Formats: sequence, structure tokens, C-alpha cells
Amino acid sequence: MTIGSVKGLVGLVTGAASGLGKATVSRMLNQGVSGIVGIDLQRFPDEMKHDKALYIDNSDIRKEEAVAKALSECKDKFGRLDFVVNCAGVGVAFRTFNFKKGVPHGLDTFREVLDINVAGTFNVIRLACGLIAENEPDVNNLRGTIINTASVAAFDGQTGQVAYAASKGAIASMTLPLARDLSIQGIRVVAIAPGLFETPLLGSLPDKVRNYLATLVPAPQRLGEPDEYAHLVESIISNPLLNGEVIRLDGALRMPP
Repeated sequence: MTIGSVKGLVGLVTGAASGLGKATVSRMLNQGVSGIVGIDLQRFPDEMKHDKALYIDNSDIRKEEAVAKALSECKDKFGRLDFVVNCAGVGVAFRTFNFKKGVPHGLDTFREVLDINVAGTFNVIRLACGLIAENEPDVNNLRGTIINTASVAAFDGQTGQVAYAASKGAIASMTLPLARDLSIQGIRVVAIAPGLFETPLLGSLPDKVRNYLATLVPAPQRLGEPDEYAHLVESIISNPLLNGEVIRLDGALRMPP
């Protein structure tokens, strides 16, 4: 392991088949990690194949057996785990009550968003930290890093985002107690709260809508690139003093209602 670098490390990335997770896998491989394990419900594209990567599709982060299997395969193939990046998540857009139709927000839908985004993320953390704790401590008495993905919606939740904002608010508020819980084993925990990014979700919107969203960002006035998220991941892993913090990555964006 090189201090101040991801070179030689082994990581696990959830939601790794597309968007922020895919960009993170790509950057970590380009920066010289010894191995990376990607898990996702989706199938991994052929373009992601790499001799230092292990991809596990059809993997549900809510299921203990699925995460345990990924961690076991990680240890078998690479011998260790140094960092986890949780990118897996979903979002929905429903008002608390649709007064025109007289229909309330679906309770099952609300529960599903929290189940995937919050319980799924926590499931990965609670199982992965045991493997990270097996590492020998470095010069800072640290053994690894866990990075979770919140959202600016945790702070600037928009109309129709009550379920998504609740889930990302939970990720943000979990950060400090997780960091405190895991500090005894030298495991750092940091969350990133991305703004508007060029992900498959936004890519499906009409150009007119995407262009409008870009104007909401003060500077630089554009959507974020997934590699900019991955760059921050690399910086967090490389900087041992970053811990227990939620970092907004949004170009000074503050979402309107």
C-alpha cells in the first residue's frame, strides 16, 4: 500500500454496472488498485472486463447471502478488502398525496426505497467491516475506508422526493455514528452528497430538461461527470484525516422546490 494513493488496494463497489459506480470502478482500475469487486442487480457490460476486476450481477444488496458471497469471493480472489463504495440505490417521484386523483403515496413504494437505499447500504457495511478489520493497520493505525452515497436531496429535497430524500437523509445522518462505531478498528466512514450528474437516470430525460437542470448549477454551470464523483472517492481514500463527514459535490447547487 502506498500512503496517499489507492495503488495496491482492494475495493468493493455496489451499483457498479452503471453511472457513479461504473465510473468509480474504472477510475480505481486506472489508478492501480490490486483488485476490485463490483456488484449490481444489472448485468455488467462487456466493456468493463478487466483482469483485476470481479463482477457479480444479479446481486441484491438487501440480501445477507448475496453480500456475504461477494465478500467471500473478494477474499478468495484478492485476499483482502481495503475500501467499500456504496453507489447502489433507487429513486421515485411521488407526492405525499395526489389531491387531483385522491391517492396517497404508496406505503410499499416508500418502504422499498428505504429498504434498498438505507437497509441495503447498511447491510453491506455491517458485513464488509468485518473483512476490512482483518487488515494490518497502517502508519495511522487505519485499516480501511467506507464511502456511502447520499444526495443533495438529503438537504434540498424537492416536491415528490419525500421517499428519496428520507433515504438519503438517513445515509447522511448515519455517517458520524458509523465512523464512531468503526473507529475502534481504524475504519473511516465518509458520505458523498452528489448534485445533478450525467447518469443513466438523467440521460433518459429530454435535452430541453437536461439543459434546464444544468442552468440550476451556479459554477461550473453543467451537470456533473461521473468521473468527478470517482475522483472524490479516490481523494477520500487517499486522505486519512477525512472521516465522519458528508461532502456535497454539486457546484454550489441548491435545489428549488
